[in-house]
Amino acid sequence: MLKILDRYITRKFLGTYVFAIVLLLAIVVMFDINEKLDTFIKAPLKATIFDYFLNFLPYFANQFSPLFTFIAVIFFTSKLAGNSEVIAMLSTGMSFRRLLRPYMFSAAIIAAATFVLSAYVIPPANVKRINYQNTYYKNRRVDYGSNIMLMVAPGQIAYMSRYDNITKTGHRFSLESFDKDKRLTSRLTAQTIKWDTLYQWKIYDFVKRDFRDDREYIEKGRMRDTSIAFEPRDFLIASNDHEKMTTPELQRYIAGQKQRGVGNIKTFEVENERRYAMTAAAFILTLIGMTLSVKKQKGGMGLNIGIGLVLSFSYILFMTITQTFALSGLTSPFIAMWIPNFVYAIIGLVLYRRASHG
Repeated sequence: MLKILDRYITRKFLGTYVFAIVLLLAIVVMFDINEKLDTFIKAPLKATIFDYFLNFLPYFANQFSPLFTFIAVIFFTSKLAGNSEVIAMLSTGMSFRRLLRPYMFSAAIIAAATFVLSAYVIPPANVKRINYQNTYYKNRRVDYGSNIMLMVAPGQIAYMSRYDNITKTGHRFSLESFDKDKRLTSRLTAQTIKWDTLYQWKIYDFVKRDFRDDREYIEKGRMRDTSIAFEPRDFLIASNDHEKMTTPELQRYIAGQKQRGVGNIKTFEVENERRYAMTAAAFILTLIGMTLSVKKQKGGMGLNIGIGLVLSFSYILFMTITQTFALSGLTSPFIAMWIPNFVYAIIGLVLYRRASHG
C-alpha cells in the first residue's frame, strides 16, 4: 500500500519526468525542423506529421529516458531539499532507506514503460518513421548485394553473385547440400532467382544435380517454384534495420543469422542488450540522482542540476564508447552494454552510503 508520502514523491517524480520530456522534445523538434526544413517542405504534410513526428517523438524520448529520469530526480529532489521537506521527513525518524522506497517505485514504473515501448511499441512505429526518412530525407535502404553466401539450413549453402531488391531478382544462384560427412549430395544452379513471398522463390533456367549411389542425376528446366529457407532481409542489412524489430523478432533474427553463419549482426545483438540495460539504468540513475540532491548544497539547485547533467551525459557517452567496442568486435555486446550500469551502480552505492550515514 502506498502511503501519502509515497504518493506525494511518486507524483512529483513522474510529473517532473514528463515535464522534462515535453520541454526537451519541444527543443528537439525546433532543431529537427531547422535541419530538415527542405525535406518537410517537399514531403506531404500528413506524412510529416503522422509518419515522421508522431513516431519520432516517442522514439527520441525513449532513447534518452535515462537522461530524463536523472534530470527529473535531481530537479524535484533539490527542490524538496531546498524547502527543508527532506529534513522534515527524516526528523520524524524515517530511515534513508524508507525515503528511497517511492523513488525506486517510480523508477520501476519508468523502467517498465521504457522496456515495453522499446521492445514492442516503438519498433513497429519505427517502420513508418524510417520509411519516411528513406523516401524524403536520406535513403539508407540496402537494395543491392553482391557475392552473397550464407547457410540457409544445416548442410545447405546458398550463393548469389548479385541481388537487386527493387526487382527482387538474384543472378547466378547456386544451392549446395552436404551430408553429415560433408560430402556434396546435390547442387542446384540457376541463371536467375526471384523472391515471391516469405521463403517462396522462383528459379529460372535451372540445373539440378543429385549425387546418389555413386551416380549423378541431372534435371533441367525453364522455371520452377521452390521453397528455400531464406529471404532478402537475411542478407540485405541496413544500418537501422534493428530498430524496426520487436524484441522477440530481434532475438529470433539473431538466432537465425547465427545459424546461417552471417557475421554482420553485431548491431542487432547490441540493440537487444541495450533494451535490457536501459531498463536497469532507470534504477541506477535514480539512486545516484536522489543521493546527490537529497541534502541542501551551498550552490543551491543549480549546482545539483549541473552535477546531474555531467553524470548523465557521461553515462550516455560511456555507453556509446562501449557500444563502439562491441560493434568493432573488441568485446561482447552483453559486456559492452552492461559495463556502464555496473560502474554507475558502484557510484550509486558509494553515494548512498555517504548520504545515509552523513
